[in-house]
Amino acid sequence: MTDGPHSAETPAAPSPRSAKRRLTFVTLAGVLAVVGALAAGYYFAMRPVTLRIAVGPANSDDLKVVQNLAQAFNNPRNSQVRLRPVQTDGALASANLLGEGKADLAIIRGDLEVPKNAQAVATLRKNVAVLWVPSAGKAKAARGSKAAPEIKNITQLAGRRIGVVGRTQANVNLLKVILRQYGVDPGKVEIVQFPANEAAEAIRSQKADAYLAAGPVNSKITSDAIAASTRDGGTPKFLAIDSAEAIAQNHPAYEATDIPAGTFGGAPDKPEAEVKTISFAHHIVARRGISESTIAAFTRQLFAIRQILKNEFPLTAKIETPDTDKDATIPVHPGAAAFVDGEEKTFLDRYSDYIWWTLMAMSAMGSAGAWFAGYLKKDERNVNVSQRDRLLDMLSAARQCDSMDELDQMQAEADDILRHTLLCYEHGTIEEGTLTAFNIAIEQFHNAVADRKALLLSMPHNLQRATAQFRAAGNA
Repeated sequence: MTDGPHSAETPAAPSPRSAKRRLTFVTLAGVLAVVGALAAGYYFAMRPVTLRIAVGPANSDDLKVVQNLAQAFNNPRNSQVRLRPVQTDGALASANLLGEGKADLAIIRGDLEVPKNAQAVATLRKNVAVLWVPSAGKAKAARGSKAAPEIKNITQLAGRRIGVVGRTQANVNLLKVILRQYGVDPGKVEIVQFPANEAAEAIRSQKADAYLAAGPVNSKITSDAIAASTRDGGTPKFLAIDSAEAIAQNHPAYEATDIPAGTFGGAPDKPEAEVKTISFAHHIVARRGISESTIAAFTRQLFAIRQILKNEFPLTAKIETPDTDKDATIPVHPGAAAFVDGEEKTFLDRYSDYIWWTLMAMSAMGSAGAWFAGYLKKDERNVNVSQRDRLLDMLSAARQCDSMDELDQMQAEADDILRHTLLCYEHGTIEEGTLTAFNIAIEQFHNAVADRKALLLSMPHNLQRATAQFRAAGNA
């Protein structure tokens, strides 16, 4: 027969299990992508950050402080921020390194030119300027039989030799600022510089009439230099900088301060009374652009570790919080200001925007996943519609079929269509209403097949053959 059940080819239906596997794979991939993104975000947010800190010169107190801090910072228990010291030739070189972007932090002197990209994080220590004159007896012995007039104040330094402890030009600049304030032309003063480790020997050799040292109040270098001026019972004369407030007014990097009596020990006390002078700070500065959270974490760790190290390493006790005023000489870094003012952001404060965008992305991914799942089911729905049409065609064919074998074949095909339809319903490809309509169609088909088989069985065999031949001839 030419109009048998296979006269119209049934489209090859994709496997529902294959579609389900694809959907499962896409869903799993989406979940893994989200989990991976969250894990990566957490890793980058919580991983230790290593900051390069420029400090110098070699064997200086600043370098020793930073090395001790770095050792404490690099402890795994304090792993949020770590330090890597970068040794330089001094504060000026450290400032230049920060300005060039080759360091994240630097120890700089407040009275030197501050890089434009520097923001204050903490005050490492404060230095005081100490001006003194060896005892008159020593001076006479060194200068010969005709001794120069005794130096009692800064204005009498004109025409004298002044020794500056340390090789840095910054100390010379400091001396010139003091001299100019008192009307002394620096060009009329002979300035002699010598390394800090040669200070005591230079003073014993009386290479100058007066001396200047700049360092912490309890600086060993300054104490040793003053001790060298007090041999043979001599007592040095400390020169007060009475115009300290005026200097601080004209040069914001300096502050007026006092050297307490007896600071440098001895009997009698050195100095015997409080001496007015000026001070300047060594700052820990950060490069502008380093994240607020990183510097806030660094500042928090710095002051926590300071409490731990101050007994073992007293120099760390000098670390102070930065000036957070808007008119500060060095603008404070927002992260350090947040720590000092108690406004440090929490994890949610810092990453709420990222969390919100992640949720938005997950929502978008869910919508995209739903669309893609619907797209994957589109082929199944199309196949199901095609199979339903095929079932209706077989329903019509079954009512006219004259072959028991063909009816059996159509019955088997209908069973396959039923199986596929139930799987589609299970996968959510078709709705319950569609399944109900299909059930009506499949029931009608089975009834048609049953009726046709009953009719064929009741007809004589020769009549069945004749009917089949007649229909074949009509379709030819």
